[in-house]
Amino acid sequence: MLDIKWIRENPKALADALKKRSWSDADAQSTVEALVAKDEARRAHVLELQQAQERRNAASKEIGKAMAAKDAALADRLKAEVSEIKTLIQDGEAEERRLDKDLNDTLAVLPNVPLEDVPLGKDEHDNVETRKVGKVGPRPNWVREHFEIGETLGMMDFERAAKLAGSRFTVLKGQLARLERALGQFMLDLHTTEHGYTEVQPPLMVRDEVLYGTGQLPKFEEDLFFVPHGEGRLGLIPTAEVPLTNLVREEITGHDKLPLRLTALTPCFRSEAGSAGRDTRGMLRQHQFYKVELVSITDAESSIAEHERMVGCAEEVLKRLGLPFRTVTLCTGDMGFGARKTYDIEVWLPGQNTYREISSCSVCGDFQARRMNARYKDKDGKGNLFVHTLNGSGVAVGRALIAVMENYQNEDGSITIPDALRPYMGDLEKIEAR
Repeated sequence: MLDIKWIRENPKALADALKKRSWSDADAQSTVEALVAKDEARRAHVLELQQAQERRNAASKEIGKAMAAKDAALADRLKAEVSEIKTLIQDGEAEERRLDKDLNDTLAVLPNVPLEDVPLGKDEHDNVETRKVGKVGPRPNWVREHFEIGETLGMMDFERAAKLAGSRFTVLKGQLARLERALGQFMLDLHTTEHGYTEVQPPLMVRDEVLYGTGQLPKFEEDLFFVPHGEGRLGLIPTAEVPLTNLVREEITGHDKLPLRLTALTPCFRSEAGSAGRDTRGMLRQHQFYKVELVSITDAESSIAEHERMVGCAEEVLKRLGLPFRTVTLCTGDMGFGARKTYDIEVWLPGQNTYREISSCSVCGDFQARRMNARYKDKDGKGNLFVHTLNGSGVAVGRALIAVMENYQNEDGSITIPDALRPYMGDLEKIEAR
């Protein structure tokens, strides 16, 4: 959520930021004008309430003086005035709550403001390649996509998954199931032992206010799965970013505790609303998948440097696995709702003969912290400031499995196990049909 004080003082800057995110001039301008008007109405109403409370307090004192002077008539008039003011204040407080909600509901669907160095653009075609790692050779004519490899091995079953749960689910068996587990364990070990992240095992279902805290609600409700719980509901996490980031919600963290670096390997659940017809074959786009998430909680001064560090941690996973990849900076029109800047890491998939996203690392500034009321003590210990939050995939386990299968496939249909994963696979060197 954006700072209403900043918006009040910089309405043009907000309008310009919205236009960078592909809003039309008219929509950006009208949205900002409406927001400023709501803020002015709320502030004017709050001022009226304060003045009424001041008059009530003054009149109450005057009642005492009138009674001491035995002026019953004046005392009665003042008592009637206080009674009227009390009713006015009660009604006014209800109106204040309504105005607050109206303003916050408007703020809740506004995207974050991009950093100045984020490239301008409308969509993924305007993203900027930052670096490329690993060589991509010519594609042999025997190369196949991951689902062809997995089905030939008899270890990847989409037909039975559909019988169990419908489309966009997969059943993995045998050594492919073990390989996916090995990938997750390898990533966790790398991030905890070498990169300084603390492993967390969070809940997989969370309250609405937790989803609101990281920006999934209210804007992206259709992308989520919910289950009834008591008189309300719980949402299945679309990413471990949600519970990990919210661990500091409604708390004040000591400056000496920052940065907090957290990681988790969890299932993730997404409805994939709006993706009909995209990646329908295979397991690139699933309703349920595993991902290793990286989350950092920092002070305001450290978040940009932490962003660079985080993307380096995610890239190291692919380097250790020997997978070619490229890192791109997302343009303003392709960047996520809560991000100020995002790097996507795209791994090479020879079966598709293209790069596909395997990690997205974003710095959010204090955008999520304002929604969560998550703060930290400043260096002097005198004031409280909103933390800065960052999140990234370190990396998507299912897509890493796809990348290993396609990059390490052999002409006979077997898959060579990357050296980094062999200790997790009982020193197995190849996955072969049995």
